[in-house]
Amino acid sequence: MAEFVDTAQLHVKAGDGGAGSVSFRREAHVERGGPDGGDGGDGGDVWVVADRNQASLLGFRDHPFRRADSGQHGKGKKRHGSRGQPIEVPVPVGTVIMDLEGAQVCDLHTEGDRWLAAEGGKGGMGNARFLSNRRRAPSFAEQGMRGEEAWYNLELKLVADVALVGFPNVGKSTLIASVSAAKPKIADYPFTTLIPNLGVVRVGGGSSRTEFVMADIPGLIEGAAEGKGLGHQFLRHIERARVLCVLLDLSPAAPLEPGAQLDVLLVELGRYQPDLLERPRITIGSKADLAEARPGEELVDLVISSITREGLDALVGRLGALVSQARSAEAEVERHEITIHRPAEDMVRIERLDDGAYLVVGRAAERAVRFSDLEDDGALDEAIRRLEKLGIDKMLSRAGIKEGDRVVVGDLEFTWWRHQTAKGLDPDELPRRRRAAKEEL
Repeated sequence: MAEFVDTAQLHVKAGDGGAGSVSFRREAHVERGGPDGGDGGDGGDVWVVADRNQASLLGFRDHPFRRADSGQHGKGKKRHGSRGQPIEVPVPVGTVIMDLEGAQVCDLHTEGDRWLAAEGGKGGMGNARFLSNRRRAPSFAEQGMRGEEAWYNLELKLVADVALVGFPNVGKSTLIASVSAAKPKIADYPFTTLIPNLGVVRVGGGSSRTEFVMADIPGLIEGAAEGKGLGHQFLRHIERARVLCVLLDLSPAAPLEPGAQLDVLLVELGRYQPDLLERPRITIGSKADLAEARPGEELVDLVISSITREGLDALVGRLGALVSQARSAEAEVERHEITIHRPAEDMVRIERLDDGAYLVVGRAAERAVRFSDLEDDGALDEAIRRLEKLGIDKMLSRAGIKEGDRVVVGDLEFTWWRHQTAKGLDPDELPRRRRAAKEEL
């Protein structure tokens, strides 16, 4: 039997974009053929997809790495590089994705939900793209962008119609084994169940038949909401249940009286997530075959015995009705469609480095200066034009930059200055200043 794993880590690496080509036509009888370098292909994306055929996160425990293909480089004769193939990473329905700081990034709670975990790098443009009346023979091309790369924490919260809630050794595993085909471990000692078990329960027949998923949640103890024992690991699997089935131990060997058991369970549920107390709930007395006087019977809706099957048919029927009502209420509130989650747009921003330099951060700014040869005056001219179009000069001015301060944008570094009324990013002045600096050397 495969091991159940409900927490894991995921490392995603999108494909890098291919580089644009620097090429010129070299054909007989064609004078000054001009640039014909093709574009690089985009890198492949990494998508995380909720798949009901996945039961746990076991596949990520020993192999958390998922990588998409990179785009191919462009070639001469305007031949563009092929795109990198994207990949889909299947995870169980109910998987929550968080960053390493613990902030929730995405919740894939429905079959087919998708999340873009890492975006592939854009392919670079070949030198044919930079042909203009002013620039007849561009000898530079654009480099491809690197694909995004990140680590994430995965946490599975089971999606079940009915969650069995009770103290350890109250008879939850025996119950789910009696009403479904589930085969949980059953033994006469507390905490026999250390992982949730799922079973499909069928009620009625023909057109009136109802099926629902029942989850056997490991036993709760007092203080579970604060993490005592394995409280948090167990309680999160109750969050998505439509109906709660609370089991009270009526046998003489019960650790607490039925009333005290119920109080502890409800308090722990309320402390962990208050709206759990508003879910449809049925309270049943368990182990009726061992209870002679059956104390606390007035607190429960039904009395059952999974061994003698007393009350099981009635219990399954009532649970089926509650599940049907809950499903109907959800359908009226919202008709769910497949959701595609994408990260928020990466905005360009200015950061201050420890040495006082100004760092321009953002994929748009980094792409603006990703050229094969930033020593080329034409490439530098194009990079400055792009930065001005993004409004980097204004952003730096608002950040308080002064003449002589160093600015870093990707692989480009330059010193900020003002010439009369010109701005610091002057496409006419910067190449000339770089040439003069070279001559001085």
